[in-house]
Amino acid sequence: MYEPEPATAARAMIRVLVVDDSPSARELLVYVLNTDPAIQVIGVASSGEQAVEMAAKLKPDVITMDIHMPGLDGFGATRRIMESCPTRIVMVTAVEIPGEVAATFSALDAGALAVLARPVGIGLAGFEADVGNLLQTIKLMSEVNVVRRWPQRAAKTPATPATSPPVSLPSGDRPIRIVAIGASTGGPMVLQTIFSQLPADFPVPIVLVQHISAGFAVGFAQWLASTTGFPVRVAQHREPLRAGTVYLAPDHCNMRVCALETIALTNDPPEHGLRPSVSCLFRSVAEVYQGTAAGVLLTGMGRDGAQELLQMKETGAVTIAQDKESAVVFGMPGEAVKLGGANYVLAPDMIAAALRRLVTTGR
Repeated sequence: MYEPEPATAARAMIRVLVVDDSPSARELLVYVLNTDPAIQVIGVASSGEQAVEMAAKLKPDVITMDIHMPGLDGFGATRRIMESCPTRIVMVTAVEIPGEVAATFSALDAGALAVLARPVGIGLAGFEADVGNLLQTIKLMSEVNVVRRWPQRAAKTPATPATSPPVSLPSGDRPIRIVAIGASTGGPMVLQTIFSQLPADFPVPIVLVQHISAGFAVGFAQWLASTTGFPVRVAQHREPLRAGTVYLAPDHCNMRVCALETIALTNDPPEHGLRPSVSCLFRSVAEVYQGTAAGVLLTGMGRDGAQELLQMKETGAVTIAQDKESAVVFGMPGEAVKLGGANYVLAPDMIAAALRRLVTTGR
């Protein structure tokens, strides 16, 4: 759970351990992190074994962990650290091959909090954006009070579904025709929990915006599908929406739904500094589906999608926000709750149960 520090509190330096077997990559990461006066690199490790030792000795606030290292790789090092001296770990990788990216997300099962792209070389296109994302994530993760080690799921083995949530869903005679979900920091493991508990014959489409590093969308979709058994694909322009499939917004595009039950990908300006934007997706769902939609806003920093979840609620949609206790960052769902935009505030297992109930027994 993310708990922001009081505005009046003196902010301590964020102590970071950098782990990477490439000398040039270590040098770049140390340089980037040291550009922020709030961050101090307290050590570097060139192997997984060294990372485990230095984590126990230095007790850093955050570790940036490479994936591919000789001997003990980043996955193994993360598991050992989480078992012996739990620490906030952010995986940083340069891999953009979809299959390799999919494997990289296994680090979240090991206990890492986030997976990010390593900044490209200085002066190259995208460098500033990558640096900003890295620094923001390091700062955000440093304030996570509880480091959770999520249970590892076997590929294509659904988790035991939770029982129906202890709430009464709205009554009405219009069936749910679509589910829209927005997520950011901490979202991948929550989405894994939800989708692994949905039936293979889920009778409506799911449209999803997950804020993620550029180049990772295809690999993320592959990982999510392989670990949940639920079909997940990167959306394409003018693609028809089909029941029982998750459509993930691609890099650098806003995604909307259309009246003809198709997807539209656009180059509309970013919203809240983000593209794809949850706000854009939710607004289109409110306009097209109104009271025949369900909206879900999950863990993440900022307010992307919060006002639009309220808009969905006002058109008659069923709206759900993730609860504070289970959210790594309660920013986006918290803003929706403050606005009164959520019919229900639920933990991930209960969100899955609520969605099953909504689409199978009506409201």
